[in-house]
Amino acid sequence: MDTIFSLQGDSSLFVASAASQLLVQVLGLSLQGRATLQLGSPDGDWPSCAQSVVSYLEESLRSEATPQVMQALKVLTTMFGRCHQPWTEALWMRLSPLVVCLLEKDPVPTAHSLVDLFLSMARSPVFGSSDCDLWVTLAQTLSRLSPMQAGPLALGILKLHICPQALRTQAFDVLLLPLACVLEAAAQPPGSSGLLDGTGSSPAMADALLASTSSCAGLLCQSLAHLGELQPLLHGPRPWPQAPLLKATVTTLCVCSGSAVPVSSMGGRLCRILAGCVRVQRAALDFLGMLSQGTGPQESVTQVFAILLEYLRSPESSPMVLKKAFQATLRWLLSTSKAGGSNDPGCHTQPFLRELFPVMQKRLCNPCWEVRDSALEFLTHLTAHWEGQPGFRQALLASDMPELAQQLLQDPEAYVRASAVAAMGQLASQGLHATPTGPEHPGAQQKSLLQELLHILSTDSEGFPRRAVMQVFTRWLQDGHTAMAEDLEQFMASVFQVVSRDLDWEVRVQGLELARVFLAQTLGPPDCPYAVALPAAAPPIPPIEVLRMLGRVQFLEFAFRALFDCDRPVAQKSCDLLLLLRARTAPDSGLQGAGGGPDTATVEAALRAWQAGEQGQPLGELVPEVVVAVLRALDLEGLQATLAQSSDHMEQSPRSLLQDMLASVGALGGHEADCY
Repeated sequence: MDTIFSLQGDSSLFVASAASQLLVQVLGLSLQGRATLQLGSPDGDWPSCAQSVVSYLEESLRSEATPQVMQALKVLTTMFGRCHQPWTEALWMRLSPLVVCLLEKDPVPTAHSLVDLFLSMARSPVFGSSDCDLWVTLAQTLSRLSPMQAGPLALGILKLHICPQALRTQAFDVLLLPLACVLEAAAQPPGSSGLLDGTGSSPAMADALLASTSSCAGLLCQSLAHLGELQPLLHGPRPWPQAPLLKATVTTLCVCSGSAVPVSSMGGRLCRILAGCVRVQRAALDFLGMLSQGTGPQESVTQVFAILLEYLRSPESSPMVLKKAFQATLRWLLSTSKAGGSNDPGCHTQPFLRELFPVMQKRLCNPCWEVRDSALEFLTHLTAHWEGQPGFRQALLASDMPELAQQLLQDPEAYVRASAVAAMGQLASQGLHATPTGPEHPGAQQKSLLQELLHILSTDSEGFPRRAVMQVFTRWLQDGHTAMAEDLEQFMASVFQVVSRDLDWEVRVQGLELARVFLAQTLGPPDCPYAVALPAAAPPIPPIEVLRMLGRVQFLEFAFRALFDCDRPVAQKSCDLLLLLRARTAPDSGLQGAGGGPDTATVEAALRAWQAGEQGQPLGELVPEVVVAVLRALDLEGLQATLAQSSDHMEQSPRSLLQDMLASVGALGGHEADCY
């Protein structure tokens, strides 16, 4: 036991953590089956082992050394979190005076460890009764801790399923206090914020907010983040104050941007402290986006769109703040349109779009690549939700954004090119892409978007744009895009030829996903004996014709080459694809696929060479008979099982463990039998 006690303060965090957990297990084992009444009597009723552990904890809690106190609190936190036996109540009765004494010190030492301990106890069913003195201790702790320290405890209390209503209200007020101070500082005329049921903000909170920029930003960011976690929860201490929170968040953003007009000395100091604070702006925009899930008065919604437009327009907005502003704008646009009973932009959002699109056009031309990238992502998401709505289509086509997005396909930054590919793919799926013609584009004929994307796939030096191209092609094929229907076989052959040689494994995986969609559409739905008989739109293609077409588009060569790819995800997807092809074509093809012929031997020799890493050997002619024979000869199920194993399955096997033990024993000069 002395060794375990000494290891609690080991310099290695791993050793100290393991020693702490071991101490918990020792205490739990020594007290197993003990009743609370037995342990409530003098120390003699405690087992000797448990007595030594408890004495060590008491000594540590009395210590003036903060690390030693923290170690004891960690042990208790783990204990109450894991052990829910009646004896834990007796343990708390014995140690609670020492723990409560820590709250009387100024400042409170190891506040975070105390918060973890109390929340661990509150989640235990042993302390879940309404008359438990733990709730009194929690209320005292909320009032004793500093505003920054009390935030995590308040959040944990509000997430409890069983908790007195008065304590929940106190915890909720702790989280609302920073925003209430901001509202009161900017109120005109000064008065209550409406967040705290008529009670004003505390002087301690005001002092903490005005102490420094770091203190103010930390408090506001913590409050906004914790309230954002609570917003989706249904159980609250009182109705969710949607309108005051909207006003407080908008006010915070105005203070940070410098557009707020201070009406008091406190408001003036707050404006100076938070001016241009990117950290608070990001947190407030995140929380503003979460508030879009609720409803609010029209006046508040108008203020929300006004502050969002202000941030999107402002040249002072940093790239990350602009990204957050775009995300919050998207959430509010979609929520207001759904609140109106449709997905189409309503009468309130349509004017906002007319002001927003010129701002987006400027952002698409911004010198900072992160800004261009965020604007493209916003355009892609907005188009995905509103692409079929007349109001949105009209506003988009009246702007220059489709042309600007297509120009960004040639952007020098790979991330922007990838986002431009995704945006153009989304726009083109609904006929909203740019088709430049006329005197402003003299000379040769303009390449179609499909040709431009194929050019990116075959020539772009970065993997991100090529992956985006493959995702667009897959989505177009699934949706039956008109560009894919003109000459599908030639298009698929071009794509498979390029993708099979791509050095990026994610591009090859996405190419196999495109191949899967193409195969499923070619074969049609599988026959089901229980399905209701419906008139077929077109007769199914015979399997032999399917195999011939797959050979023409280089589907088969791509799939076989990927089967022995050095990247496991590629090989796995290829194996699944060939299993599907074999199941749908080989049984009903009418081809015997007898092996041994020259063509079959050539293909099998090439596959063996590919498996050995010699990718240069040609595959040979893939006629249907050869394909069926090869599919039957390959042990695809065995390969699938091998590929499903983790890369470290050998190291984690019992045999590997025994080998390690033998090696250790051998180094020590011991006997082999001992390790077994």
